[in-house]
This record gives sequence, C-alpha cells and structure tokens, in this order.
Amino acid sequence: MAQLTREARGEAQLALEAGREYLLSLQHEAGWWRGELQTNVTMDAEDMLLREFLGVRSDGETERSAAWIRSQQRADGTWTNFHEGPGDLSTTVEAYWALRLAGDDPAEEHMRIAAEFIRGQGGLSSARVFTHLWLALFGLWSWDRVPALPTEIVLLPPRFPLNVYDFACWARQTIVAVSLVKAHRPARRLPFGLDELEPLPGSVPAPEAEGTWREQSRRAGVLGVLDRALRAYERHPIGPLRRLARARAESWIVRRQEADGSWGGIQPPWVYSLIALSLEGYPLDHPVMRRGLEGIEGFMVEDRDDMNGVGAPPGASRRLEACQSPVWDTALAMIALSDAGLGGEHPAMIRAARWLLAEEVTVRGDWAVARPDLAPGGWAFEFANANYPDVDDTAEVVLALERLGGALPIAGLRDARARALDWTEGMQSADGGWGAFDADNTRAVVRELPFLDFGEVIDEPSADVTAHTIEMLAAVGRAGTPAVRAGVRWLLDHQEDDGSWFGRWGINYVYGTGAAVPGLIAAGEDPASEPVRRAVRWLETHQNEDGGWGEDARSYDDPKWIGRGPSTASQTAWALLALQAAGEQSEALARGIAWLTSTQRPDGGWDEPQYTGTGFPSDYYINYHLYRITFPLMALSRCLTAHGELEPEGVAGGLAESQG
Repeated sequence: MAQLTREARGEAQLALEAGREYLLSLQHEAGWWRGELQTNVTMDAEDMLLREFLGVRSDGETERSAAWIRSQQRADGTWTNFHEGPGDLSTTVEAYWALRLAGDDPAEEHMRIAAEFIRGQGGLSSARVFTHLWLALFGLWSWDRVPALPTEIVLLPPRFPLNVYDFACWARQTIVAVSLVKAHRPARRLPFGLDELEPLPGSVPAPEAEGTWREQSRRAGVLGVLDRALRAYERHPIGPLRRLARARAESWIVRRQEADGSWGGIQPPWVYSLIALSLEGYPLDHPVMRRGLEGIEGFMVEDRDDMNGVGAPPGASRRLEACQSPVWDTALAMIALSDAGLGGEHPAMIRAARWLLAEEVTVRGDWAVARPDLAPGGWAFEFANANYPDVDDTAEVVLALERLGGALPIAGLRDARARALDWTEGMQSADGGWGAFDADNTRAVVRELPFLDFGEVIDEPSADVTAHTIEMLAAVGRAGTPAVRAGVRWLLDHQEDDGSWFGRWGINYVYGTGAAVPGLIAAGEDPASEPVRRAVRWLETHQNEDGGWGEDARSYDDPKWIGRGPSTASQTAWALLALQAAGEQSEALARGIAWLTSTQRPDGGWDEPQYTGTGFPSDYYINYHLYRITFPLMALSRCLTAHGELEPEGVAGGLAESQG
C-alpha cells in the first residue's frame, strides 16, 4: 500500500484549498453555478441559417458568429466535433455554408481548402440527413431525397411501434417538429448555390443518389421498404389525415414550449419547432415565436478577445450553447465543496440548496406516458425544462441536499426529497437499470430508420445513470431495497469483460467506471470482490505515463482509443474517485493526485480544452467547463480524507462517509 508523502499531502491540501476558493468565487448571487457547455460550430451555423429562414438575420450578429466559426477552422480546412478530433464532413459543410452566408468568398484560402476537403469526402451527397434537411430548406437539396418522416407519426398511439414515445425525449421533440416541416417542403432561395462543393465527375467514388452509407444500409431491409412507401405517401398524402396530423403536431409542439422559450432546453427541437410553427403561419410577433427567439439570446455567449480562453478570435465574436446545465452544475458544486470541507451551514450551501428546491419539477411530463401512476418529482438539467426532469440530475441533487446535514430547517426540503426518491425509484426500467429521462425506452428498432443517421435516439438504461442512482439511494438509507439490489445486478451484468463500464453521458469507459465503482461500493459491494478488483486493474492499466487519465471521444468507434487519450482534469478525477471508493492507497492513486496538483492553474482551476462530456456517442460531444473544477475537488478531498488528512465538516450521509 503506497502512502502519500508529507510533501504530496501538503501540495494536495493546498490545491484543494485553492480549488475550493475558486469554485466559491464562481457562484451566482442567486445561488446557482453554471459553466459554459461548449460544442461544435454546427450550433452557430444553424443559428445563422435559422435566422435567414425566418428573415431576422442581422449583419452584426452574423459577423460575430462568423468570426467564431472562422476561429475554429483547422489548418487542413476542416471543422471537427471535438478538440483535436478528425475533420467532420457535415460540420464542415454547415460551417462553410454559414461563412458563405456571411459573405466569405469561395476563392479565399480558408474557403478553398474547406471546399477541397468536402469534395474529397464525396461532396454534399455524403453529408448526413440533417444537413440534407437544412439544404432542402433553402432549395439546395431535393425533398424527395430526404428520408421519410410523415407528420402522421404523431397520430400513432403510445403502444404502437414507431410512435413518438418510442424515441428518447430529445429525439421525440425534434422528430415531431421536423415531420411538420417536411409536410410543407419549403424552399427559401438564397442568392448563391453550393455547386463548388460537389466533386468533379470521376474525381472520387460517387455515392449512391439516396445518400450516405448509413442511410443506404438501412434502406436495404424492411424499414427501407417502409421508407420508400412513406416517401411516396409524403408526395401524395391523404388530405383529411394530413390536416389532422398537422394540427396534432402543432398543438403538441406548442404545449411543450418551456418557460424560457426553448423546447427541452436544447438546440435541435428549438430551431425546428420555430421553423415548423413559422410554416404553420405563426408570425414572428406571436408570443410563442417571440419567446422562442428571445430565449435563444439567453444561450448566446458574447465574447471579446477570447475572455474565457476557449480559442475565440480577437475582437467581438459570439457562440451558441446547445444547452445549459445550472441544476447539474450546482449539485456537483455543492458535493465538491462539501467534500472539500465546507459545512452544510455555509451561506453558499444554503443559497444553493434554496435555489435547487425552487427548481423542483412538480408537474407531469412525457415520462408519465410510460409511468402513468407515478407522482411527479425530481429535477431537470436546465433553468427551465419542466417537461423533462431526469434521473441523473435528481440523483445528484438529492446527494447535494444530503450534505446540508439535516439540521438546517429549509422549508420544503423534506417533502421535495421524499417526492424525488419515490419518482426516481418509479423510473427504474424493467431490467433493473435506469435511463436518463424515460423508463423502458428501449425499442432499438427506431435506430434503424433511414432518417436517423445522427445521434442516439433511445434512452435505454446506462451504467453511469444507474450507478449515480443507486449511490444516491444508498446514501439515504435505501441500500437494501429491491430497487437498489436490482440496480446492482444490472451494473454487474453490464460490466465489460476487461473490467470497465461503458460511459453514456461522459467519455467514455473512464467515466462509466468512475461512476460504477463508487455506486457499487455505496450499495454494499465488497471492495475485495472480483468485479471491483477487475475495475481497479483496468484503471491502473490505462493510467498515462504522466500519472493522469484521459480518453478520446473516438473510443466510441475505435477500440484502440478505449481508455486512451491526453490526461484531463475531469477524467483523472473520475479514475481517482473509483480507486478511492475501492479502498486503494496505491501508487496509481498517488500519481493521479500528483498530476492534479502539478497541473492546477494559479487561480485554483484547471485547463481542459478536451471534450469529456457526451451528447450522442459517436456523434456529438460537450466540453463542460465546470467539470475541470468540481470533479478534481471531489477526488482530492476524498483521497485526502482516506489518508486521514482532511476531516470534512457538515457532511452527513454523503459520499465522504460512505466511501472513506
């Protein structure tokens, strides 16, 4: 058993104190924390295209968005989906197109090399379906070449295959809106085309006319036959049925607009809902449209001279967050600060707890379709998303509220906690695991629809959400309940042969393993058990030479990247949390702590340009700007506590006690 040296303990303690003060300084006066969610430039390109479609694009906004897009182009002419990832065809197409909209000349060097990459990848025909959809909106792609998605899908009852509730909530909202857009088949003409993006005849192997290889493969089976039949129907729909479907879809969309003007608090359904309602005749000054457009501005990050150090250009620029995470960030910040010795009675903790309690979801949302008898409770991810609370946020919020110690009489806390526990247990899927937003959302056939060639479209149980949930239930004294026992069985059944766990919402096996081990230990799993020992061996095997851990997003597609990548603060912390929970006082743990302390910035934070959050495995990734501080604080404090160097104050029923 390796022990931290006195010098190492001292350095870790100093790092912990600096990190704690830095995190405290980031709290909003209202009580919440929120780090930026940085994604790829399709958000900004599509925002420009949305504004062009609706006729509200302004020169100043366009130039600031274009400045950001230009700054993210790589030397080879491409745009990528995550830091130092490979160039992505569809992202590059949309970025190039947005810059054309901003007035960039195709003959300019940055445009010329981007177009060369696009042509070399097969041109517009090889782009994904949603890029084709945007092209069709402006008459640059035939609607006949966009896979079928008839509006009549909203008429299917919940028990009927391929109904909208078979899709995950994020896909469901997008699909309903897009189906309404497709019913109109609009074409808003631009003063330019994109012919320069098409390869010369014979210069590259020509893709089949029907689209990408993913789409072609799906069209070969039964769903391909269905797609062809539905495309024919879309050209000649049954009038009364189509009118009924359009009315149902319009009503469905309007009812799900959130208080902040968004749909689900995320970009895809937001932009398509605005387009769909505009096509249905909603004027821009209609309250629904006005709230929607004004809400987007609240997701804009206006920058000047790269004030946040994200690689923005000199001068003014702006970028769009695909989502915002105040509930998630606040819960994680409270847990981190509590681990780091902040008492539950501290004003920062009290302000945060009161803010969280005010954000509780107490109305029924789409989750009630699968659980009609379950009372509402829990929390969502965003400032406003009452339709879609999620299990993961609810678990972390309850863990955070437990850190108050139970001695502080905050109005409503006990009742909110009870509702959350009942709702969370009720959202357990039949197989014992938990998904994020829905229960038993596992009909995998929807993944094979030709239209859906981008992103995960079901919300099946995952190791990270299941682990966080059983960790929370164990922390409140429910470790021996049937729900937790079933969750533990699910986790053990889904451990990979090499000892790791797949990470659904973070990259990737480091995230899944970093969640699963603490969850199992909290629920009573013996640290000496074979599943835990295998997980420890996997983490030790995948530690980098510098002492940290990292994993590249390409691990979702290429096994050689599994557990491999440059060391990052968040991923190193996830590994340390698992090792500490397993009772390790090893050389691997000591080296991980040393990496964190040696890479800390003078202000108490850490640099992390890498994207360690996952939106859609294989397709879409997120850089959570607070991950680089909250998780290292948890890891350092728990490791020091385990070595007898830190005695957190005000920690009741939480991780430091159950895992120390």
